[in-house]
Amino acid sequence: MALFAKRLTLATVALAAIGFSAVAAQAASCGKNASGFEAWKADFAQEAAANGVGQRGMAALAKTSYATKTISVDRAVRKAFSGSVDAFMKRRGGATIIAKGRKLKKQNAALFASIEQRYGVPAGPLLAIWGMETGFGAAMGNQNTVSAIVTLAYDCRRPAFFTPHAIAALKLVDAGVLSSSSVGAAHGEMGHTQFLPGNALKYGVGNRNLRDKATALASTANFLRAHGYGGGPASANRGAIAGWNSASVYQQAIIIMADAIDGN
Repeated sequence: MALFAKRLTLATVALAAIGFSAVAAQAASCGKNASGFEAWKADFAQEAAANGVGQRGMAALAKTSYATKTISVDRAVRKAFSGSVDAFMKRRGGATIIAKGRKLKKQNAALFASIEQRYGVPAGPLLAIWGMETGFGAAMGNQNTVSAIVTLAYDCRRPAFFTPHAIAALKLVDAGVLSSSSVGAAHGEMGHTQFLPGNALKYGVGNRNLRDKATALASTANFLRAHGYGGGPASANRGAIAGWNSASVYQQAIIIMADAIDGN
């Protein structure tokens, strides 16, 4: 996944949000390597169809392959959130994100004003997340999105968390938002701010084209508002930031950068 950022929420919340039953999520057996992937896909295809995936989504599922790179990144992800907040920010270029974020806020003043008026989320947290996730769109990833998320649904480490996101990715193919050749980060995250498919399906606005800057930023604001962002600085809305990413160092870094960008 690009820059190793994760949106880790409770699996039960993800299941409920996407409308995917816990029973179906456990129906197919998981696997620890590529050897059982194709057989698992046959079972998963039945689950996908039962949960409303259409012909285009099913065709995309048939084209997926086991994403070895995704598994490699997933096994290393915990290390990305280790250490102190200061160390984390240095690794992730916090000072650069703040400096560039301030410039982008001025250059896109009308866009951020419109987003804040509609969603109640100021520019700072959006720019901090954008900078943290993809370096302001410079690194959105080159891993096949559908293969990545389907591989994680198959993998035994966290199938309950990723299965509803895999179903959502196939529904996004049905909707024309994704295709079998779409690329993104290693965990199936999409666009400028790296939405997981289930979150893109639920919180994405407009045409959900998250590779479009304005759509991605508005969608991120919509997500934060839905998770309790009540206006004002990021430091007063940590609960909403926690909805985006459960890692404490990530939350603290976003708050520090967001408040610095907004001058709080």
